Amino acid sequence: MGELRERIKARTEENKDKLLDYLKLESVSAQKREIDETAAYVKNLLEAFGAEVEILSLADKPLAHPVVYGFIPAKEVNKPTLLIYNHYDVQPEDPVEEWQTRPFEPVEKDGAIFCRGVSDNKANLIARLNAIQLYLEDHDGLPINIKFLIEGEEEIGSVHIDDYLAQYQDKFAANACIWESGSKDGQGRLHMSAGMKGIAYFDLANQTADIDVHSSQAAIVDNAAWRLIQALASMKDAKNRVTIDGFYDLMEEPNQEARAYLDQVPFDPDALKEGLNLRTDFITDDLDYSEKEALYFYPTLTISGLDAGYQGDGAKTILPKSARAKLDVRLVPGYTPENVQKLLRDHLDSHGYADFDLDLIAAVKPFRTDLTDPFIDLMVQTGETIYGKGKVIITPNSPGTGPMQSFGHYLGVPIVGIGSEYRGSGAHAPNEHIRWEDFYDNIAHILGIIENFDQVNWAN
Repeated sequence: MGELRERIKARTEENKDKLLDYLKLESVSAQKREIDETAAYVKNLLEAFGAEVEILSLADKPLAHPVVYGFIPAKEVNKPTLLIYNHYDVQPEDPVEEWQTRPFEPVEKDGAIFCRGVSDNKANLIARLNAIQLYLEDHDGLPINIKFLIEGEEEIGSVHIDDYLAQYQDKFAANACIWESGSKDGQGRLHMSAGMKGIAYFDLANQTADIDVHSSQAAIVDNAAWRLIQALASMKDAKNRVTIDGFYDLMEEPNQEARAYLDQVPFDPDALKEGLNLRTDFITDDLDYSEKEALYFYPTLTISGLDAGYQGDGAKTILPKSARAKLDVRLVPGYTPENVQKLLRDHLDSHGYADFDLDLIAAVKPFRTDLTDPFIDLMVQTGETIYGKGKVIITPNSPGTGPMQSFGHYLGVPIVGIGSEYRGSGAHAPNEHIRWEDFYDNIAHILGIIENFDQVNWAN
């Protein structure tokens, strides 16, 4: 392992400029910044590592961000195919004032590299390419086919991934898929997710007048802000249980395998509170399921933003003419964005808020890989050779969201996420970073997967 580690470090140093140049591209999908330029860079990057590459588009959706397809064939025919999924887009860098470095100028310090997008998830693509290159140093070809799907809309909900997978389904056919990310916890254990929660993200708004009204009229005139607050309060009680009729009836009970895997997932509530700098208790204290079950098995209903009235310096006495909220509903198996939207609409209509606008602005379905699939065992076994026995944790699904369900639906593949992150990497936050040691571990793990992928009985 020592010799391999040194080779991995050397390969990382040789290819570091490729990672640095990739990170400097400000590929913020929400703001359409440098999207085409980054897709072109990824195309050139894959070609430099020996892949056959195409930049894919959708003729009927010209505004869709391009997908980069790559293919490196096995040296022999009739070999299984591993699909690697990544995304080249990143989150906005706000709040810029909280960064200790310039967000898009990669900086190395204290054994880590800091830059927007380095953990989520540009470094992971480079790690996978480094692993392929290391394997080819000792062999005259790959033992398996490797395909790449690298999209540019993950950070805005992968709004066109279904269109791409439907149109290019044959091109992306595979036996299994490695997802974009996974991370180490505070004890150095690697957490790999075999699924993800979905999301239904809504704009909720109401308007009570054409213009803001002088607040002296508050004795008789309704207030859009109060109406919004009351509508939101009708959806959840003081014990944090969602009170929308039928909301929990949609939930599919987790099966025996999912519960068994969850039992093995370590969870330290005190450490989590400390890591998040929480000033309040967990909201599960009055519920009939645990914090861990809530994170992985239960849906959520979250107010992600509120906007109403005057918010500047000093006083301005008005009744706001309108008020708006952003609602984030995380979905588990049994839920779809559409059936949640119907429940919310019915709830508003039946509680006196029929005049409210409810717009679904982002939608991703939940997904969970069959936990009895042999791909799960392969990922654990290869991981334990790097991280140690008992140091690899499979979670039935992530508490977060990504378009796994689309891949499961169109390609029918088992999916597991691994990556170079750790608990403090700060994805989506200022000072995002990865540690080089975690990057090296990830390369070694990918190398082990390549070497052993053909040993799986994919016929089953």
